[in-house]
Amino acid sequence: MLSDRGGVPLSVALSAANSGDAFALQPLVRAIPAVRSRRGPRGRRPGKLHADKAYDQADLRAWLRGRGIAVRIARKGTEASDKLGRHRWVTERTLAWLTGYRRLTLRYERHASNFLAFRTLAAAITCYKKLIKCTT
Repeated sequence: MLSDRGGVPLSVALSAANSGDAFALQPLVRAIPAVRSRRGPRGRRPGKLHADKAYDQADLRAWLRGRGIAVRIARKGTEASDKLGRHRWVTERTLAWLTGYRRLTLRYERHASNFLAFRTLAAAITCYKKLIKCTT
């Protein structure tokens, strides 16, 4: 799952339990919907991506830079991940919001498509709650 700076889920995907997180990054970035703007073309990419050391791969960095996304990924063995903590807690909080739905705490669904549907529904409800909170 990718989220914006406020913790609102932008895209949701499902991957195998024994695969690395870095393999799911490209489909998640591609799945970000277009943002409607009053002037100019629709924006389709984030300005910056913060990630932990699990995403430190040269091909991912090159792919993100090629799409015009500023890369802020901690390097393995050289950088401490403490600096990313202030950005990473937003994602952890969003995941905690999604585990607030009892159906998503444990995976009861046998089929992945059903579980992904429930996860997407939970993300949509979370977006709705954030929208209601901002307008009131």
